Amino acid sequence: MKHLFLMLLLSATTLVACAAPSSLVTYPAPKEAELNDDFTVEVRQEGGEWQGVPSYLIKVDEVRGTDHCPEPASLATFDFSGRVEVRVTYNKGAVDSAKVRPLSYGIPCTVEGNQVLFALERPGNLSVEVNGDIFHNLHLFANPVETDVPDKDDPDVMFFGPGMHVPDSGIVRVPSGKTLYLAGGAVLQGRVVVENVRDVVVRGRGIIDYKIKGGIRIAGARNVLVEGLTATQCSTGDSDSVTIRNVKSISYYGWGDGMNVFASNNVLFDGVFCRNSDDCTTVYGTRLGYTGGCRNITMQNSTLWADVAHPIFIGIHGNAQEPEILENLNYVNIDILDHKEKQLDYQGCMAINAGDNNLIRDVRFEDIRVENFREGQLLNLRIFYNKKYCAAPGRGIENVLFKDITYNGDRANLSIIEGYNEERTIRNIRFENLRINGQLITDTMPGKPRWYQTGDMARIYVGPHVEGVEFVETKE
Repeated sequence: MKHLFLMLLLSATTLVACAAPSSLVTYPAPKEAELNDDFTVEVRQEGGEWQGVPSYLIKVDEVRGTDHCPEPASLATFDFSGRVEVRVTYNKGAVDSAKVRPLSYGIPCTVEGNQVLFALERPGNLSVEVNGDIFHNLHLFANPVETDVPDKDDPDVMFFGPGMHVPDSGIVRVPSGKTLYLAGGAVLQGRVVVENVRDVVVRGRGIIDYKIKGGIRIAGARNVLVEGLTATQCSTGDSDSVTIRNVKSISYYGWGDGMNVFASNNVLFDGVFCRNSDDCTTVYGTRLGYTGGCRNITMQNSTLWADVAHPIFIGIHGNAQEPEILENLNYVNIDILDHKEKQLDYQGCMAINAGDNNLIRDVRFEDIRVENFREGQLLNLRIFYNKKYCAAPGRGIENVLFKDITYNGDRANLSIIEGYNEERTIRNIRFENLRINGQLITDTMPGKPRWYQTGDMARIYVGPHVEGVEFVETKE
């Protein structure tokens, strides 16, 4: 039950908001904003008046065959504490079925005509889907109420109030010691860059326009907080002590990775939502001008949806001439809503592919719930030499824990754990309480023939140059 408790507490911020008196905050859209009339979204406190919530146009990536086809979807956002009721009217026809995801949240909904109704008792980042359509869905971001909006007249605050904002250069740079605040109801048509600075805060309830590639870039920075915004991407490179909380990343174009980490240490992602047209979240060493390994990277209480490539991808890039280490990487309390990748070399909801002489060690995947994704593998651990991206295979992968992982579905391809040679191996991979469609997978599971490897029972191929793989049941 541990993951259910964690799921309810997306962050300390969420906990504080939920404990506050009941309240509801909605934000009108700028008159110049692009909206999508697929849905009409309304919210109210119990027994109160319905309040309209603007439904913004965004785009997501549908892959048909090998073609990438941007599709129009919807985004709505509001803040609340206590309990609210939500009414979503589907304006394109009849509602035959509806669901609210992540499924693990257990949010029941009812259908009345062309309306979907449900209640929320805590903040969360949700997908409302009608008639099984995941490409024209409503992304509904129900935030905790802000309690410390900065003073717009404070000289250390770059304040962007409600409305449309178009920076002259297309970029807003945040200096050291400053706070950039993008209010609810604000749309910024430009990138936010936090580069070669320290002690910076970027936050609010605003949106960086869906057409702005790159969205938020953190580079060469120290002591940075990014909180609450919606953008296409949010990357971190050559940085230390970065927290990214309740940020939503949705992209639709090529190489639209969500939340990359390059050559950085002490990075925390908490309560984020990623739906991306490439890897949702990555950890790499040297890459794109950033240099060095990575240490102490954590993603927790988050939701990942990969329309292309991997939800979680670690290790392909580094410095083959001066080998690097990627270590102490943690992924805890995560819902994976989808994974779609046709290329066999780039599959895996949880993928560690060691390239460029990287050594990857001390990785934890815990309390991860994987829904029935469209195409790919549950996991992929390989010492990897892809000559398109790497100058050498990786040195090794060691000490990886998969704890309380569940997959419910029927579309997973064969997962792979495979080393490279006798010097470049995978060691000490431990599965605790792995469940596939409700079946607990252990080395002593009933019905497993003694001549089978345990991985065979979970469609996990354990190949050569791998040692110390175990499947066990543990109880708290």
